[in-house]
Amino acid sequence: MLPPNAGGPRCLKYGVTRNYITGLEVVLANGEVLRTGGRVHKNKTGFDLIGLFVGSEGMLGIVTEITVKLLPLPPACATLSASFNSMSEAAAMVQQIFAAGFLPSSLEIADKFTLEAARQDSGAAHVPSGNAHLLVDLDGQDQAVDAEMQKMRDLIQSRKPTALEIATNETDCEKLWALRRQFSNSLRATGLTKLNEDIVVPRSRLVDLIAFAEALSGRSGFPIACFGHAGDGNIHVNLMADRYNREAAVREKVRGVLDELFAQVLAWGGVITGEHGIGLAKKRWWPEASSEVARAFIRRSSALSIQTIF
Repeated sequence: MLPPNAGGPRCLKYGVTRNYITGLEVVLANGEVLRTGGRVHKNKTGFDLIGLFVGSEGMLGIVTEITVKLLPLPPACATLSASFNSMSEAAAMVQQIFAAGFLPSSLEIADKFTLEAARQDSGAAHVPSGNAHLLVDLDGQDQAVDAEMQKMRDLIQSRKPTALEIATNETDCEKLWALRRQFSNSLRATGLTKLNEDIVVPRSRLVDLIAFAEALSGRSGFPIACFGHAGDGNIHVNLMADRYNREAAVREKVRGVLDELFAQVLAWGGVITGEHGIGLAKKRWWPEASSEVARAFIRRSSALSIQTIF
């Protein structure tokens, strides 16, 4: 979890792994042991070495000890599930939720292809009606959660959703989340190869991203399933390709589609990966996604770490 600076649905309100690491013990490539940070909440002694190591993919050293900050569990939580006729309506609703002053702990979205795959995989009874889905979590003190959820329900109801359900206890909330957790498996069950691109766009571009993905799917002929963390703009744009592993021509066509997707995301001021990293899969697009100065600095830092062994 620490080397990739892992995230998830609740990053919207609570942040990613880096926000909860206060101390590290790291074995460097030359065998030296580095200790930084500790059990304090604030520390400005020298460089932010914790911020450097968390997210470095293990290239700068091996972490052997972690000091983690814990938060008290909120006493109350509630989950709202809402469906809409179109993905553009759902994406616009995300922006309206924030414009109204809400800060959910998580806010997830899913498109028609994703929902249809879930219906085929687990049965229509488990998936609400509609072509787009929102899942919103609120947490905090009991009275505050109750009051906020009432206001959010009124806001969403005014936009005429096709389905609306609210859960206010852990068991019922988990039932609503079960649908979200099965999306990846349902998409794989279609028999198509699922190419998951974890792009991030500014939240103001969410509606534009959905429209672009729909148009890109139409031009390319590949189904594109969009779902994920709408609250922080981190959408899993899944290119669904038939015969991907069997035909080189399909793989080449996929790369061309991804060229278009990543170019547009970068033009909007977004990034081509918010969670999974570059690795080999996105090496092709790394030059476009970062500056030469940044790439050179990363190469020098990694090389220096390795050279200290010899």
